Amino acid sequence: MTFSALHSSCVPPEQRFDWWCELISQDVAPTRITSEHTGDFSAGVGAMGLGGIQVTTLSFPAIRSERTPALIRRSDPKVYELTLNMGGETWIAQGREETVMNTGDLGLWHTSRPFDARGLRAGSDGTSRAIMVHLPRTELPFADSRMDHLLASSLPTHRGPAAIFARFLRHVVEEAPGMTDRQRERLGPAVWELAVACLADRLHAHDRLPPEARTRMLLARIDAFIDDHLADPALTPRAIAARHHISVRTLHTLFRTRERTVAATVHHRRLEHCRADLEDPALRDTAVYAIAARWGFHSAPAFSRAFTAAYGTPPGEWRRAALDTAPAPIGKELRTRGQAWARHRDRDSEPDGHTTDSCASRTRPAGEWHGPRVKGQV
Repeated sequence: MTFSALHSSCVPPEQRFDWWCELISQDVAPTRITSEHTGDFSAGVGAMGLGGIQVTTLSFPAIRSERTPALIRRSDPKVYELTLNMGGETWIAQGREETVMNTGDLGLWHTSRPFDARGLRAGSDGTSRAIMVHLPRTELPFADSRMDHLLASSLPTHRGPAAIFARFLRHVVEEAPGMTDRQRERLGPAVWELAVACLADRLHAHDRLPPEARTRMLLARIDAFIDDHLADPALTPRAIAARHHISVRTLHTLFRTRERTVAATVHHRRLEHCRADLEDPALRDTAVYAIAARWGFHSAPAFSRAFTAAYGTPPGEWRRAALDTAPAPIGKELRTRGQAWARHRDRDSEPDGHTTDSCASRTRPAGEWHGPRVKGQV
């Protein structure tokens, strides 16, 4: 399973728009794209394989994107594109429906139908961003006639299954660069089942979900609840079970397939947050006990013992060692400016994570990229 991240800055300015359009044609579907920023088009595209699920990340300035009948006849992957809007405001239309997607909203469109989308307002930095999950039409447990009701509709992600799916998807994209192929492959079923559960909730079709999907959805809700309440000292298995209307025995049964028990999971996540805060230069002046209390440890000696047992070093010493050797946060600043898109990784090519040329196409062997061949329409 591959992971790739590309940015138009790796080609000459006059070629960037055409180059990006061709990548969209390869990763999504043949699409006609127009923009007022073709002279120096700053955009990125990422692709990752999660088992049998493909995910694409996009960043781009204001564009118009059209999927016409002629382009559909030329090539149609026959997938539903479940898209999480990560920044900006976008108008989309398909069939007789249209909507405006705001930052954080989910939207759905079908590659087999004509489609039109326009950027209405970019993010604060002038860039729109999105994450697309490609769902093969034939593998979804819902009839096309039901799915048609969701096309070109906007789904907020403030609560419920949509919130869980959006949060999980964001975390997958954030962590993907540091994962191994095997780790990414294992995430595929989770992404698929959470996406299906999200659609089922929107369609009021929970009866169409397999038992495995319902179980995974419940576990995702429990995980989200734990993460949101780590600072609460009353976060016990009994409290978690009561919040999700299940017995404590059922809760423990759900966690049997995992590496840690319920209590151990809460304990581990609290320690991981404490460790991250201790390594954060911005929190250098925050007392160790204050960091511990922030994440649910209300006894300084107990926290010190737990931290030392987990990491082999007392928390104070861990902080000093981490901050004394911490490099300047160049990588973080580059990601903030969007320049880290220029890295291209394909861990399938080399077992040690060999990095190939950042301008190489994922669908061609390295060294065979001959530059863009289309202009505007791909």
